[in-house]
Amino acid sequence: MIIWINGAFGSGKTTLVTELHRRLPEALVFDPEDVGYVLRGIVEVPEGNFQNIPLWRRQVASLAQGLVEEYGRPVLAPMTVVRRQYADEIFGALEKAGVPVHHFFLNVSAPVLEQRLHDRVLLPEDPERDEAARRWGKARIPECVAAVDSLREDTVVLDGELPTDELAALVLERTGLA
Repeated sequence: MIIWINGAFGSGKTTLVTELHRRLPEALVFDPEDVGYVLRGIVEVPEGNFQNIPLWRRQVASLAQGLVEEYGRPVLAPMTVVRRQYADEIFGALEKAGVPVHHFFLNVSAPVLEQRLHDRVLLPEDPERDEAARRWGKARIPECVAAVDSLREDTVVLDGELPTDELAALVLERTGLA
């Protein structure tokens, strides 16, 4: 089973996956962004977003499927995917392969996202790259907030402003892992 935690940059995906992993230590944590970093080192990235590379979407689905099949443990995947076409490609490939996917979206208001991103430090050793990452996330707030209206029908939308421990309990309950 894959537990995909989706939402805007700053919505708490990684924090939630960290808490889920604490509660499910046997689970594997798979960050699809790592696949993007590999591709970025090999090919040009359209519009600076590796999700625009069809190979990224295929490889993410393939690797997620492989992790489930090879290791037989839950896979926790924190990743923003707000373009419906891209989500359909990834989740459709997993469904076709018979891999159960539980898709959660952390719904957080734009002002809260703005504040969280303002306060966040990802790369303390490189303030210039850190600020660029902050700008990247802030520029995507409108698209991410609007995405809640076009999510896949099987998506469970959660209030991303709830405390992390409550969100983790909700996810575990919905997946039957509580």
